[in-house]
Amino acid sequence: MNAIVNVRNLTKSYGLNQVLKGVSFQVARGEVFALLGVNGAGKTTTIECIEGLRCADGGTVELGGSLGVQLQASSIVAECTVKEAVSLFCLWNKTPTAPTLALFDLEQLKNKRYGSLSVGQKKRLHVALALIGDPDIVVLDEPTAGLDIEGRLQLHDEIRAMRAAGKTVLLASHDMAEVEELCDTLAILRDGRIAFCGTPAELKSEVGRIATIAVRASGEALPRLVRTCSYCGEDGGYSVFRASNLGEALFEIASIARTHGLEILDVRTERASLEERFMEISKGGDAA
Repeated sequence: MNAIVNVRNLTKSYGLNQVLKGVSFQVARGEVFALLGVNGAGKTTTIECIEGLRCADGGTVELGGSLGVQLQASSIVAECTVKEAVSLFCLWNKTPTAPTLALFDLEQLKNKRYGSLSVGQKKRLHVALALIGDPDIVVLDEPTAGLDIEGRLQLHDEIRAMRAAGKTVLLASHDMAEVEELCDTLAILRDGRIAFCGTPAELKSEVGRIATIAVRASGEALPRLVRTCSYCGEDGGYSVFRASNLGEALFEIASIARTHGLEILDVRTERASLEERFMEISKGGDAA
């Protein structure tokens, strides 16, 4: 792998609370990489260590190019206009203002003060500021949160354009549809460690193995007898199971019913979604 971001054995504690417990992953040059995790998993701390905003206790972060960062929050003063903010950042980076104002329809907002912008408008400005200076690596932290549909589509197109131009995008997002559509690789953090790292297709292949089976049967013995899948509880008169092999599980359930004289009244099956698989990995659950 031609890695442009190399994170090795990153550790970080806040007092007695160890947030990162040896995080390691690589981001290839020119790919869109998603870092995912539920609240408290260590995602924000990992990103801040990569951005240089926070010092790790141990481990290393190696960057093979210049960095542009879009933060969830900004210290831009409320009275500053959009044009003034863009001009200031462009002056610092010795680049012209006009190309940045052309992004995400900022030209229409150039005379509006930062404090009067909507959440979505502020997010568009933050992303545009991250692109000033033509960075090799762009870190986008929840970039579409608060954006309307048009803004989301514009940003998605911009991310694709960045990848086509050879830039590397490190994306933090809770939107699994967005991740599936845009990302080449994703990593899922769980309790300060990487629990999964691979392509969306590889995660989808895991999803394809997992099924939920809801069975309504006479008697109460079925949950105690099934061995090929995990019993999840009762829901509206149905015994609910999670199975990694749907055919094997259904065969066992039918065999148990026949052997023990149970009547199967109804069976419902459903494949797990990508988001469900993400939550299962994030919370430490395993497929049966």
